[in-house]
Amino acid sequence: MTFITDLEKSFSGNAAAEIALPMEAYMKNLFSYYGIKATSRKAITKEIWKQHKEEVALKAREIGWELFNKDKRELHYVAIEILEKELKNKYLKEDIALIEKVITTNSWWDTVDFLAKYLLGNYLIQYPEAIPAVTTAFSDSENMWLNRSAILFQLGYKSKTDATLLFSLCRKHAESKEFFIQKAIGWALREYAKTNPEAVKTFVAATTLKPLSKREALKNL
Repeated sequence: MTFITDLEKSFSGNAAAEIALPMEAYMKNLFSYYGIKATSRKAITKEIWKQHKEEVALKAREIGWELFNKDKRELHYVAIEILEKELKNKYLKEDIALIEKVITTNSWWDTVDFLAKYLLGNYLIQYPEAIPAVTTAFSDSENMWLNRSAILFQLGYKSKTDATLLFSLCRKHAESKEFFIQKAIGWALREYAKTNPEAVKTFVAATTLKPLSKREALKNL
């Protein structure tokens, strides 16, 4: 794909080891970086995207998946940006399989949180009838990142949040020892508290949550 070839060439030409090293350290050395800061990365991507606009639009899913399987973390960021922009309001029903794959590939909070809110969240806005099956499958999974995504997908829903579902998912994972699950519960509740603080206070008071979850949920109340 010429878009990917040109993107990798440009990223390689702008690589900076002195920037990459602290980036990698911040991410626990789980991923390799070119060392391109977000502002520069987005500017480079925007220009190459413009040059290959038709290719990206026609092959967004293929490009996104191929980028997500590359070595460099900056390419994963481009992948989710492409998928979010090109698929919004144009999801196919079967795209849930792709969403699940990217959530569980090269997983860490920096990609999963975006994917949960913007890909999974927007997909389920388009296909609300799929919410019960998807949230059940994700929350029952042995994959912690799918569990986290089920808890977080309503982050942008505000007054359209299904509070019953949110509270149910939080209660389901309330005993989890996973830091990222405890944090997700607190974050999701804190975000919903901006819309319905009393409901969140009532839920927290009536539910046995891990200290981290409770502290995060009530942080702004």
